[in-house]
Amino acid sequence: MATEIRVPTLGESVSEATIGRWFKKPGDTVKADEPLVELETDKVTLEVNAPASGQLGDIVAKDGETVEPGALLGSIVEGGAAAGNGAAPKAEAPKAEAPKAAAEAPAKSSSASYGSHGDAAPKGHSAGDNGPAVARLAQESGVDPSSLKGSGKDGRVTKGDMLSAISAGSAAPAPAPAPQVARAPSAPDDASREERVRMTKLRQTIARRLKDAQNTAAMLTTFNDVDMSAVMSLRQQYKDVFEKKHGAKLGFMGFFTKAVIGALKDVPAVNAEIDGQDIVYKNYYHVGIAVGTDKGLVVPVVRDADQLSIAGIEKAITGFGRKARDGKLSIEEMQGGTFTITNGGIYGSLMSTPILNAPQSGILGMHRIEERPVVRGGKIEARPMMYLALSYDHRIVDGKEAVTFLVRVKEALEDPARLVLDL
Repeated sequence: MATEIRVPTLGESVSEATIGRWFKKPGDTVKADEPLVELETDKVTLEVNAPASGQLGDIVAKDGETVEPGALLGSIVEGGAAAGNGAAPKAEAPKAEAPKAAAEAPAKSSSASYGSHGDAAPKGHSAGDNGPAVARLAQESGVDPSSLKGSGKDGRVTKGDMLSAISAGSAAPAPAPAPQVARAPSAPDDASREERVRMTKLRQTIARRLKDAQNTAAMLTTFNDVDMSAVMSLRQQYKDVFEKKHGAKLGFMGFFTKAVIGALKDVPAVNAEIDGQDIVYKNYYHVGIAVGTDKGLVVPVVRDADQLSIAGIEKAITGFGRKARDGKLSIEEMQGGTFTITNGGIYGSLMSTPILNAPQSGILGMHRIEERPVVRGGKIEARPMMYLALSYDHRIVDGKEAVTFLVRVKEALEDPARLVLDL
């Protein structure tokens, strides 16, 4: 008897995944709930665990293939009947796969990851009629599924039908793609020392979303600096007792998150987004914290951060950082952010202009702390200073509002008693 291994539900608006790698080979012994295969989506990397104990039978979906939720990945056979010995029933081939071009076509940017509205279904065909892959291709290409003769069950249009129609030139005229700079061929001696690696789904999505943000928003960056003396003194005084009581280290992010929330309350446009011809003001504060991993940048969200203490924020960030490094972040944990904080200072950055996390209208960049000469009371003193950078969408946020936001953050950090007194 064989137990099927199938692709789990991938999350809201995620319609496909790429097989990253299998941890086992056919015939290997597996235990129930043991990780078997890694899947890469355009948001996260996740593992599929063994649904039962036994031996891994046939692997249907190979490394690099694109699969949809519910697709058959392979099977687990009982009693040592491994694949290739004739005892395990051959796993049924997955339903009609889309042409290879589907795997290479860039996936639609998933707005649900950042709190905007879900994808609209093409006219005449809801996403439920023909599946999310068809809806996505319709959105990208302009091809109306209702104009096609479907080859699927009950005449439904399949992903393959859509790709065939697109390749045949029936798509509505699409905006001209951004010009691509052709890569000059390398000299033979250099080419032999190059390594070509296909971008992961996550990296492709990061690249696409960052470029989309630049192309869509009227992005501008304003700067200020902050004297970190008070925060550093407070941190030095209480870090040991804080960690002993709360089980988390007292870092700078808790202070910054609290300072940002106060500034967002004073300048609500920085906590808003554009939806068509409307501005949607968010009366809640879900703060995204950018975390660098070996697979790329991810942004887990501290939800309702205004209702958390500094200790609660530090605990949440510590947990997210651990999950991000282990590849355990869920899609839900990266959805719905209203504002983002990114800290390039941990890598030594002195100053930067962060790119918006669309559709958000603001992102705060933190940088390294270094002693610089400043004037205090008519005297030149060395103080631990940090540059702050606020990138914002000028379509929503005026320059006065952006400067006011940064000044509020600066004031709170230079006098952290404001954070406790809610001033």
